[in-house]
Order: sequence, then structure tokens, then C-alpha cells
Amino acid sequence: MGRAQFDHADFLAAARALSVECGPAAVTVDAIVARLQAPKGSFYHRFASRDALLGEVWLKTVLDFQQGFVAAIAAGDGLRAALHVPAWSRLHLDDARLLLLYSRHDFVGGDWPATLKNGVTDQAKRFEECLRTFARDAFGRAGPGELRRATFVLVEVPTAAVKQHLRRREKPPPVVDEMITRTYRAIVGGGGAGRGGPDGDSTR
Repeated sequence: MGRAQFDHADFLAAARALSVECGPAAVTVDAIVARLQAPKGSFYHRFASRDALLGEVWLKTVLDFQQGFVAAIAAGDGLRAALHVPAWSRLHLDDARLLLLYSRHDFVGGDWPATLKNGVTDQAKRFEECLRTFARDAFGRAGPGELRRATFVLVEVPTAAVKQHLRRREKPPPVVDEMITRTYRAIVGGGGAGRGGPDGDSTR
């Protein structure tokens, strides 16, 4: 028996390409099989549903992004974690557009398959633990106020800084790093994760 003409990766690549070109809502089973010129049965042989495929595309993108972020936090370098958003966006422009211009719910509107649910849960726990680690290192503890500051400097500021460039499908310019760095240092203090606020005191 010859090798199957289409494999798992082909369908993932087709779904990603359609998402980049037209947004996740445009990704249908019909659109995917038309792009690949594959029989519809070939799709359902590999995926239970459109949601299962798009969920896998979304989770893979998130996990790829998260690697550098987690590594920066593990190294105690909060500023590098904040700057990971523009750095990763420059290297993976289309993936950054999918991740930061859309939400998980844009990719999957129905029920997640069990394996994807577990993957999403693990990813979310890993991310939340990074925020707690950073908050303890930077502000002395991981209470609600400290976690709010951590989310602001590591997630909200970098995401807001790159979004307009991603919408234009352009790489974030160096000034984005400057703005993120200035905001980070105003809230956290000096380089790295820091310890306390700009004056060295815990900002609670």
C-alpha cells in the first residue's frame, strides 16, 4: 500500500494558512479540503471535527510562544520575558498575528476534545505559575495586587505595543522595545526581574 497523500501536518498547515489569510472563522472543513484538494473523508479520518483541528493549531501556536517566555522567567529575567512578545513576533509574524489578534474562542466555538482540554489546562497553569514566580521575585509576594502588576507589565503592555503593527502585518520596530522597557522599569525597577518598585520598596 502506498503512502497516504495527505498527513496530519498537511491539514494543520492548511488550517493555519487559511487562518492567517482570512481569520479563523474562514476555516471550514470544505475550505481545508479544497485547499489541499483532498477528499473530505481524509479529513475526518484524522480529526473528529473542525474544532479539533483549529484547537490543535491554536494550542501549538501558544506553546511555541510560551517556550521563550517560560525560559526568561525561569532565568529570573522579567524584562526579557516582557520583551519576548515583540522578539517572537518579529521571528514568527503570522503566528503572532494569530495569537495576539484573535482569542482562543475565535478558533474553537464548540466543545474541546479531551486531549486539547488537558493541553490548554496545562498551558494555562504553566503561564499562571510564571506570573506568580515573577510577582514574588519582583514585588516580594504574589498577592492580587502584585499579580495584577505582573500581568500588566508582562502581558498587557507588550501585547498592546505590538498589536497595531501586527494588524498591518509588519514587524514591531525597535521603539516598541523601548516603550516596553521604560514601562517595565517604571513599575518594577531596574533590569531583570527586579526586587520591589523603582525605589526598592515592595509596591503593594
